[in-house]
Amino acid sequence: MSAAVPPDDTRAKLNLETALVPWCDLQTFFARGQVVFVSDKLDLLEVGEALAADDKARFEQWMADGQVGEVPPERAQAWYDAEADLWAVVIAPWVLVQDRNTRN
Repeated sequence: MSAAVPPDDTRAKLNLETALVPWCDLQTFFARGQVVFVSDKLDLLEVGEALAADDKARFEQWMADGQVGEVPPERAQAWYDAEADLWAVVIAPWVLVQDRNTRN
């Protein structure tokens, strides 16, 4: 039986796994419905921690506020056209992405 990972360890692990990724490299995950948009008003690592901890209440609140959710096709197309690089972290099977170049 494995023990739960302390929050500080989870954050440190996610920080090491966060990278700036070209949108074109994420399109397959987008097509599978696995990409989750995170507003630049939120801390990407905090959202990753909440997802890893299955913190449903926080996630539902962020979704209700429009700060976390599916990537709309129009936004995906804009990122493709702009050859955008996005901050990304994987919380399998999800890929959280954040665009720090635009205000949401």
